[in-house]
Amino acid sequence: RIIAEQLGISRPILREALKRWVALGIIETRNGSGSYLRRPHEPGETYVIFSVSAERHRLLQLLELRRALEVEAAGLAAAQQLTRAGHEVVVLERADRIGGLLRYGIPEFKMEKRVLERRLEQMRAEGTEFCTGVDVGVDVTVEQLREQYDAVVLAGGSTLGRDLPAPGRDLAGIHLAMEYLVPANRVQEGDLQRPPITAEGKHVVIIGGGDTGADCLGTAHRQGAASVTQLEILPRPPEHRSDATPWPTWPLQYRTSSAHEEGGQRLFSVNTQQFTGDADGHVRGIELIDVAAVDGRFLPVEGTGRTLPADLVLLAMGFTGPQRTGLLQALGVDLDGRGNVARDSGWATNVPGVYVAGDMGRGQSLIVWAIAEGRAAAAAVDRALSGDTLLPAPILPTSR
Repeated sequence: RIIAEQLGISRPILREALKRWVALGIIETRNGSGSYLRRPHEPGETYVIFSVSAERHRLLQLLELRRALEVEAAGLAAAQQLTRAGHEVVVLERADRIGGLLRYGIPEFKMEKRVLERRLEQMRAEGTEFCTGVDVGVDVTVEQLREQYDAVVLAGGSTLGRDLPAPGRDLAGIHLAMEYLVPANRVQEGDLQRPPITAEGKHVVIIGGGDTGADCLGTAHRQGAASVTQLEILPRPPEHRSDATPWPTWPLQYRTSSAHEEGGQRLFSVNTQQFTGDADGHVRGIELIDVAAVDGRFLPVEGTGRTLPADLVLLAMGFTGPQRTGLLQALGVDLDGRGNVARDSGWATNVPGVYVAGDMGRGQSLIVWAIAEGRAAAAAVDRALSGDTLLPAPILPTSR
């Protein structure tokens, strides 16, 4: 702690640096006590206790790494490409494990974590370094970040869930999807015996018909829900490709995921009017009404109101963008009209040396887009640092 404070760097980064120094033979541990000795530089020179002031310049040189900052797929993709291009890359992760939404957002039944672990082991073998439990902006200040690294890639994802401010929202038992999925994944990791939020024996209602809603659906099935209903305000898509989305555009058509095949009910063209609860302040129902799309607006259909039983309500209506407070605010990066980090044609933000890839710049999207963005951003960083690049750039920042 004292060494970290005197050097003005975070303890996690110092620990990683000292491990590297030991591996390189620059220093060695003293009787395994955590104290360090610097190896003699000249024949006949005696060992000396590691001196912070004397070694500050050398240690900071060691820490001057070209690196990617990541939370999910885009960061991992950028990190691997930059490592393969010959740069020293450090991945800083706020959580206790690497992977972001790949780790804690996507359920085990949909993506087995052994696949993620296999890729991380490959990246470690290639030379990418990982530091977990590092909250950039807290454990590492923006000033330290800019001083110690040649380039920074922001890949923190779109983490702010869209809420539903309907009457009764403050009732117990109503949660954003990630409040439910993250602890459920921690059970699979062995961190928890039981999740703090469980669907066991409950009537579960999921508001939102996308992939996150399907993840909640499959998880609720596995926890033993009494019933599961998924609500979508949009009308049910056609069984086959719509004329409005001809090839090669992404087809608008009805899809059934593996989670839907396991059971549950799907309701389309419905809107939540309010949540109802019991005397103890816990949600017990949702008042719904059918809606019709008229001139781009969803208007209620008179006489279609009804109440759906609900003991657990999960809000899976998408994400509104990255966390603005903390790192982004301290860096001073510009945001676009949707609240995502703005970038130019070369993946760069308005702050020199700072780039952005994945959902943090694109907005909520799919893993395949995040991977493509991370690879393309890595090529831009490599070109900026080396003058040229051989790395592939599969897409542009404006690709959709």
